[in-house]
Amino acid sequence: MKIFTQKVKKLIERKDFQVLAKLLSENPNLANEEITIPFEFFCRQKEHPLHRICDAIFARKISDDDGIIFAKIFLENGAKIDGNKINGGGTPILAAASLHAEKLGIFYIERGADIHYTYQNNGETALHWAAFCGRDKLVDRLIRSGTKIDGQDKTYNSTPLGWAIHSLQSNDTVNKFHQVDCIKLLLQHGAEAKKLDKGKNDYLQLMAKNDLELQTLMN
Repeated sequence: MKIFTQKVKKLIERKDFQVLAKLLSENPNLANEEITIPFEFFCRQKEHPLHRICDAIFARKISDDDGIIFAKIFLENGAKIDGNKINGGGTPILAAASLHAEKLGIFYIERGADIHYTYQNNGETALHWAAFCGRDKLVDRLIRSGTKIDGQDKTYNSTPLGWAIHSLQSNDTVNKFHQVDCIKLLLQHGAEAKKLDKGKNDYLQLMAKNDLELQTLMN
């Protein structure tokens, strides 16, 4: 089995869609067999293939479109859309949201991913991570799919709105993207600024001074 799982990883690295599809059709159990991060020699931590595709996108080794092709192949051969959820592990949608695999995350939602699930029941949803990473298209899709707008995580007691603001506050250049658009989307759909701590609320007020649209949303 180890030889086969290593082969799955190599086929992802080579972007060999056809051979991967053949391998999985002949060995469908491999569609849910955990693998290490593609393109990463020293990784020892194994995760579900649908998660590892997100890692490859984050590393910019494959495109989102390539990732969707891979995901379709795995799903067509029995991959579980929620990965190791049953064992309390992270899910592919959480991976997509936290690893900037935006288009793939939207694809996972379309295929029925559990958007309400939180890793180890810590309250951090895919919406928290998508907002933190500034992925406004994924934030919009999650909201339209019925995710909870103002759920608080247990580590920081913060909502997705707070996570988006924190990303800006901390000057996180790695994850900088469309956080401002995410903040506006969340406010448009009922996110409550009063649930923010003082530091984040003050930062939001400062942002609004130079943004008429944001001012309107906060009133």
